[in-house]
Amino acid sequence: MTVFDSNFDVKTLGKVAVLMGGDSAEREVSLMSGSGVLQALRSSGVDAHAFDPVQNALGDLKRDGYARCFIALHGRHGEDGTVQGALELLGIPYTGPGVMASAIAMDKVMTKRVWLAEGLPTPRYVWLAPDRQQREVVRTVPDELGLPLIVKPPREGSSIGVTKVRGYSDMQEAVALSARYDPDVLCEEFIDGEEVTCPVLGQGAGAVVLPVIRIAAPDGAYDYQNKYFTDDVKYQCPSGLPEAEEREIQRIVLAAYRTLGCRGWGRADLMIRASDRKPFLLEMNTSPGMTGHSLVPMSARAAGISYEELCLRILADAALDTTPRTAQGAAHP
Repeated sequence: MTVFDSNFDVKTLGKVAVLMGGDSAEREVSLMSGSGVLQALRSSGVDAHAFDPVQNALGDLKRDGYARCFIALHGRHGEDGTVQGALELLGIPYTGPGVMASAIAMDKVMTKRVWLAEGLPTPRYVWLAPDRQQREVVRTVPDELGLPLIVKPPREGSSIGVTKVRGYSDMQEAVALSARYDPDVLCEEFIDGEEVTCPVLGQGAGAVVLPVIRIAAPDGAYDYQNKYFTDDVKYQCPSGLPEAEEREIQRIVLAAYRTLGCRGWGRADLMIRASDRKPFLLEMNTSPGMTGHSLVPMSARAAGISYEELCLRILADAALDTTPRTAQGAAHP
């Protein structure tokens, strides 16, 4: 990775809103991410301010003269294309992927459909729409996917509402838990092996992958509590994987990122199957965590990029899907 230009003038970034909090199930994590980003940007001399969409109308961003937004929101209404669409209408550039890529990546079922269409590896799955969650349907899922299997809400993150189902008798409760967070339920083949994650920065042909991180959680429970509030999870970065294996994971992640049309930054989560070392894509995070336990900063640090520099890089890449136009149809200078 090249070092960020030390002569870069942060004043050209203008007044910056760090969007954090929001109304999703990941609000608490978002507030932690946003606080870290805000502090980092301010320490670099950026005119950055906290902005919680729960407490402020998004229209205030235009009224108060914000030039760009760093999206540190996670989950619904922050990572799913909705706030991105609002910022498009306001004409305020923002970090991360645009409306379509954000909406697709937020929905794990849609993401799988796109990846499978492009020949990218992802675990087999069964999608249970609200009208397919009757007891007689649910009990047949293990026949198709085998046991154990994973049940989760397709449009949540941070392992919220996720259950590892070990027997037929656990299916109903797992589906009911998932349905509390999302009307649709995703049942997924369990890949027995190692969990890894890999971030990406940039866009299109210029996008670059960062080092792979290997994750070792106690008893394999990489859940909400272990992700953010304990120090029990062990992370390896450098991953310690064979060089060819790491390169293959990075190749797949870059293809997955580009296929979804992502830009700015993102982080893919994968499993490496123990039996044959084949990697499987689980999901693409388009507004990854930036807390003290978060993985993109850890990987960036291994590539020689500090947390402050990472935040500046991401912010400098803020963009819109479309070029803002005046009422007369001419592009803004």
